Amino acid sequence: MLLESKAPEGPLAEKWEKHKFNVKLVNPANKRKYDVIVVGTGLAGGAAAASLAELGYNVKAFTYHDSPRRAHSIAAQGGINAAKNYQNDGDSVFRLFYDTIKGGDYRAREANVYRLAQVSVNIIDQCVAQGVPFAREYGGLLANRSFGGAQVSRTFYARGQTGQQLLLGAYSALSRQIAYGKVKMYTRSEMLDVVIVDGQARGIVTRNTITGEIETHSAHAVVLATGGYGNVFYLSTNAMYCNVTAAWRAHKKGAYFANPCFTQIHPTCIPVSGDYQSKLTLMSESLRNDGRVWVPATKEIAERLRKGEITATDIKEDDRDYFLERKYPAFGNLVPRDVASRNAKLMCDEGRGVGSTGLAVYLDFSDIIKRTGAEAVSQKYGNLFAMYEKITDEDPYKLPMRIYPAVHYTMGGLWVDYNLQTTVPGLYATGECNFSDHGANRLGASALMQGLADGYFVIPYTIGDYLANTPPKPVSTDHPAFAEAKAGVQARTEQLLNIKGNRTPDDFHKILGHIMWEYCGMARSAEGLRKAKGMIQTLKKEFWSDVRVVGSGEEMNQALEKAGRVADFIELGELMVDDALNRNESCGGHFREEYQTPEGEALRDDDNYAYVAAWEYMGDNQPEKLNKEELTFENVKLTQRSYK
Repeated sequence: MLLESKAPEGPLAEKWEKHKFNVKLVNPANKRKYDVIVVGTGLAGGAAAASLAELGYNVKAFTYHDSPRRAHSIAAQGGINAAKNYQNDGDSVFRLFYDTIKGGDYRAREANVYRLAQVSVNIIDQCVAQGVPFAREYGGLLANRSFGGAQVSRTFYARGQTGQQLLLGAYSALSRQIAYGKVKMYTRSEMLDVVIVDGQARGIVTRNTITGEIETHSAHAVVLATGGYGNVFYLSTNAMYCNVTAAWRAHKKGAYFANPCFTQIHPTCIPVSGDYQSKLTLMSESLRNDGRVWVPATKEIAERLRKGEITATDIKEDDRDYFLERKYPAFGNLVPRDVASRNAKLMCDEGRGVGSTGLAVYLDFSDIIKRTGAEAVSQKYGNLFAMYEKITDEDPYKLPMRIYPAVHYTMGGLWVDYNLQTTVPGLYATGECNFSDHGANRLGASALMQGLADGYFVIPYTIGDYLANTPPKPVSTDHPAFAEAKAGVQARTEQLLNIKGNRTPDDFHKILGHIMWEYCGMARSAEGLRKAKGMIQTLKKEFWSDVRVVGSGEEMNQALEKAGRVADFIELGELMVDDALNRNESCGGHFREEYQTPEGEALRDDDNYAYVAAWEYMGDNQPEKLNKEELTFENVKLTQRSYK
């Protein structure tokens, strides 16, 4: 298939406005005749469902939670980017666009990224109007702070709970439409397949996680807003329920999966403390505004720290290595996440890591506390400090935080064109479950921006272009395609229940996560990736012969839910390894050890790899087919990324 981005022609700054004028419209009376399914109720899904219902469409919204308020968007802490230039510090739409393209190591589509920067300014106005309590300056204007990969302050925030407040805003808009009857809300419903009728997405198959009932639902179009796949690594900052199943089942029905190996490792997570852990906790990137990252200057001092002979406060200033400030003076502690993560790993590999395991570096607030006082710091970061102390039993006002990189966000996802439509007509993907806006690395505070941009300001326009060409007659679940898809889901459920092996789904998930972290994590090599591929293939065979799923399918059965998700993760893991093996370069979060500069930075190969790798499912146990969308850069110059 020829991958057409459908990005409009013309000057970059005019593309979106021209496109909005040129797309076909559905008149208000006809909107009432169309049904749209939205899967996922986080920022992207909640905003999309509310906006589409406000326009007049009949929306069916699905979440596997008991309430949309439980979506993982609630966990985003630090802020949301927007090119408002309230600080008068040189920001602009073009600068936000440039920072995002550069931050993604020039592996994103220019037109999509520029549109994201454009609509960012509208997001803030929308959220303020909804009552989101952004922090404000003394004079009443909205406050901004800095985030990684930028030299301006453009990040709007609500203390350390920005995602929660933004989600409450979207949830209030969604609840309004539920009350009006324009949105029918399906809670405790997990999507397990897409229904394709005559080559177009016309519905989904779900499982009621309370009763176990397999159900089918029809619509004229389907919008996926189901988040990322970071839990393929088992330990990540994602909520434990986060999974790839909806996107992966769509992939197996014809939606191409793009850049799966582009995984973001976040530098400021609380380090792993033991095998008992099921997830990791992120400390917001906003902390790097005032926290200074350092390790002991020598291995000897670090060894004394690890043995407990001294504490961090005993180490003199001259014996501390503020390595990010030393190596990247222009950006310092606010370098992008992939750069900060790799450097933290390098310090620990040198034997200068701290904590009992040696897999941690310090994030120190002593300077800002001395300069402004603890109360001022508490006003900005109090809930984050309290969370850290509750988890570690260490007071960050007195001792520096210990942090280490962990899996956080996935830049890869379902391939979409400029309209956010996948390679399956009528099937759209928004937010983190698509690949479109971040390239090989996402800048901090851009996830919330993309989710709300897609939900509030992009999909409401672009889905109309598709629906205007779709007859408004009702879509019935009586079509044989619905029964076929439902039977497929039921057969897979029975297959999992009937294996009756000896090992739990969690056991397989942990092993997969270890393989992915070791060989397809912060650093990759051809040798390690080939080893990982063989290990995953062996694990897949063991899973389908030895997994044990207790209980039945006609009841609440979390073991069954987990088994289905782990099966999908195993298949995705193999594709991630294939994608990483195929990309013989380093870029952003994809760091191939064979391809680096003499200074240890990522070394791109723009002549051969300036493309989106879009993988096509070819059948069970068959190699996937690589399709390429060549990336062209007309407005930015491809240069070696530098933050020095």
